[in-house]
Amino acid sequence: GTLDGAAVPMVETYPITLTVEGDRVSGTAACNGYGGTLRLSGDRFSVDNLAVTEMACFPPETMESEQAFLEALIDVDTVEVADGRLVLRGETVELVFTALEPVPEAELTNTVWVLESLVQGEAVSSVAGERATLELFTDGSLIGSTGCRTLAGSYVISGSEVVVTRLSAIGDCPPELAEQDSRVISALEGGFRVEIDGDVLTTWVAGDEGLIYRAER
Repeated sequence: GTLDGAAVPMVETYPITLTVEGDRVSGTAACNGYGGTLRLSGDRFSVDNLAVTEMACFPPETMESEQAFLEALIDVDTVEVADGRLVLRGETVELVFTALEPVPEAELTNTVWVLESLVQGEAVSSVAGERATLELFTDGSLIGSTGCRTLAGSYVISGSEVVVTRLSAIGDCPPELAEQDSRVISALEGGFRVEIDGDVLTTWVAGDEGLIYRAER
């Protein structure tokens, strides 16, 4: 999309989405979730009462992408749908969305979950190091990685919670990955609450600390 003639910056790992349901619009603005009231009449399209969550995401380019998109969205006044694309335009803005097929919900077990983000309070940070993963098997065993150390252990499921009964970490981490390693282990050991939305798994500990994984395809 464009805003005042300049491209809205995009961050590959933090996509911007738009969902229209009745008189509501919602989606992800790179980092935060947003929602608002849709005013639609013919090709006239505008969003009122826009509300946005207040997390901070890293790298900083993510927040720049979000700010540019939200500024563009509130200036939109027309809509066009053609060739599987939704195009929103205003006097100095244009936002182009491509229709996506609904993502089938991934299974918690026997899926390779790849870590994308670390959540702590309102801050969301990206992942460094080697690919960090989590795999839960139906026999109660688990394996994974923190991005620098290999994980192995066992678990049981209790409702929407995964109770980790054993967790060991093998290997060493360089200093720059020590904090990430510690946060991943802290978020997994002992147990965590799970939420699955399509191909995204979020694990939560104590309400405000979590990990965001995406199913490997």
